Amino acid sequence: MPCSDENNGTTGAYGIRHVLAPNPSPMTQNGTNSYLLGQGDVAVIDPGPLDEAHLAAILAALGPDERITHILVTHAHLDHSAGAKALAAKTGAATYGFGAPQAGRSALMQRLAEEGQLGGGEGIDHDFLPDHNLADGAQITVGGARITAHHTPGHFSNHLSFEFGTTVFSGDVVMGWTSTVISPPDGDLASYFAALDRLESLAPHQLLAGHGAPILAPRKRIGQLRAHRLARHAQIAEATHIAPVCATTLARQIYGDLPPRILQAATRNCLAHLIDMMEKDELSVAGPITDQAIFQRR
Repeated sequence: MPCSDENNGTTGAYGIRHVLAPNPSPMTQNGTNSYLLGQGDVAVIDPGPLDEAHLAAILAALGPDERITHILVTHAHLDHSAGAKALAAKTGAATYGFGAPQAGRSALMQRLAEEGQLGGGEGIDHDFLPDHNLADGAQITVGGARITAHHTPGHFSNHLSFEFGTTVFSGDVVMGWTSTVISPPDGDLASYFAALDRLESLAPHQLLAGHGAPILAPRKRIGQLRAHRLARHAQIAEATHIAPVCATTLARQIYGDLPPRILQAATRNCLAHLIDMMEKDELSVAGPITDQAIFQRR
């Protein structure tokens, strides 16, 4: 049976409880999903934004003899991690994550970040620093629940997914309602494809995402997301064969008329594809890499 997704504070199968943050937006759908896992001693996965009402709702979801001992963060975006420090202060729980916001970057993305002209950095929680770093494959046990951390960058370099039995908490890497934003240097297309492969190899029965409803057919959804990115890659490759192009122009050509915030996200996705093709020696670029940098065929 899947995790209950009907009401805040309800207990679903596997002892997983779901609390929805009140931060709906075009980028978060109905809001950020916070999850409670374990009995007695409880882990919170993604405390969400810094919102006192949401933190109170998380605490209200505890049983009378329960306490939060672990705060697990999938990645350092403000809508997932900003509430961690405040929740830790209220409960005395330790925080866990892969590392600081820049942790886990590929060598290419680290170099591009150091060059300082790429931009990006949308919604980063620059103050996030976990009490304990969880390496890829690290395991912890909380309230009878054994949780395994998997490093799954792509959407964000320090992104972790958490495996518990046949459930995987997939953060923003795999969501049912939309594909994720890949915004270099925090996002990396090659790492994203590797993360999809990693999650697929775990063969979960359900994915519980950072936003949206439970995903009850994970292999199918992962396949859809992989196919979507490959189709987008083919579109962008075709466009570069026609003429040199920048990410801003590509986004307008491919996505059409979008609200400014969504268009910016689409532009960053296009840039991620262009950088990936550059890394594979399919494209070259003159000057620093930005949204307006012109990429052309070698």
